[in-house]
Order: sequence, then structure tokens, then C-alpha cells
Amino acid sequence: MKLYLYQAPDGYCYNSDTIFLYSFIKKFRIKGKVLDIGCGVGVLSLLMAKSFKAEFYAVEKQEGMFFYAQKNCKINQKKVAISHCDFQTFKSKEQFDFIVSNPPFYSVDKNQSPNISKNIARYSHHLPLEFLIEKSSKLLKPRGYFIFCYDASQLDSLLFHLKRCKMQAEFVKFVHAKANKEANIVMIAARKNSNARCKILPPLITFNSDGSYTQEAQNAFIEANTHSIKAKK
Repeated sequence: MKLYLYQAPDGYCYNSDTIFLYSFIKKFRIKGKVLDIGCGVGVLSLLMAKSFKAEFYAVEKQEGMFFYAQKNCKINQKKVAISHCDFQTFKSKEQFDFIVSNPPFYSVDKNQSPNISKNIARYSHHLPLEFLIEKSSKLLKPRGYFIFCYDASQLDSLLFHLKRCKMQAEFVKFVHAKANKEANIVMIAARKNSNARCKILPPLITFNSDGSYTQEAQNAFIEANTHSIKAKK
């Protein structure tokens, strides 16, 4: 099933990080109640909704993104309960079996985009790491999973805050642009109240030496089967 995804022509657009995160998430039996933090135009929620039978919830603070997320749910005929609010003020009576996120993770020392939509979607001061992990832990059921991607260079902080909030990184997968390049992204499946040992999965290499996509990357795009449509509200 192809997903048709409307996006703003001049705002932040989803990228391969979300597609690769979806491929990582698919290795788990997603069920129960699922929350997507910072859902943007709804890509990750919709990808999961076409693959799993569960109750899907999402949070998105940007009005424009929220508009497109609702539109995309409607045209793809998928049910996702989306809250239009900042995750930092989000309140829920529910506890979740799974929480997923492709959060803003660039540090403030990077050259920041003047585009407000892109800035909010990219830079971590809009959703600090320690707050993201702490609140996610509180919203999870006792054995729930938090599955997310982040800047690989901040792995030490990720593991520290996960441990502090009683979550164990059970599975870790690094993403490299090329085999001879440092990892730029890390994908983590952390479980609340877990004593399991951490498993480092084989890395995802995005590009071959000639600049073409590797087979694993191609498979992720084929599996996601998305079609982006840039259109004004």
C-alpha cells in the first residue's frame, strides 16, 4: 500500500531518518497503545498504522504540521489520534506500550536554519534530550518500549539518561552514510524496567562507494512505499 503524504512546499520535509526508523521499528511486535512524539506530517504513525493493528496516538506542536498530519490520515484512511500541543505540556491519562520518535536532535552549536518550521523540527533545544527521555519513561507502561533515533555522537548522554530513567537500551543500530564514514545516526529500542543486555545490531550503511543506495537502504524505501506531495494548505 502506497502512502500519499502532503507536505508544505517551504517547511520541514521528512527524510530517510524516518524511513530507516520505521524499518527498525518493524522488527518489534507493535501492539496496544502507541504514541508518536513530534509526528510532523504523520509519516511514522501512518507507516506503523499500515503494518500493525494497534491504537495510535501522536503529538505535534506546529500548527502547519498538525494540519498536514490530519489531512494525511484522512486521505490514507488511517486512524491516529493527534494532539496539537508541545510534548513538554502534553498530558495523557493513558500509558503506552510503545513510544516512538524521530525528535529534533541537532545541537545548538550547529548552523541553525532561519526557517521556523525547520528549526523546530531539527534542533534539540526545542525538546531537550533529558526531558524527552524522562517524560517518555513516565508515559510508558512498566515493560514498555521507547524506540527512537538520535545523533550518534550523543550516545553517551543517551545511555546515561535512559539508565537514569530506568530504561535499558536493549537494541542499538548505527546508521552510516558510507562504510568508511563515522555513524551519524543511532537507532535505539529501550525498554522500561529491563535487565537485558544491550545488543548491537549490524549497522545500516546508506550508500555504496559509487554513491548508489545499498540494498538495505533500498529495501527500506520500497517497504515504506511513500509518495510525497508538496502543496499549500
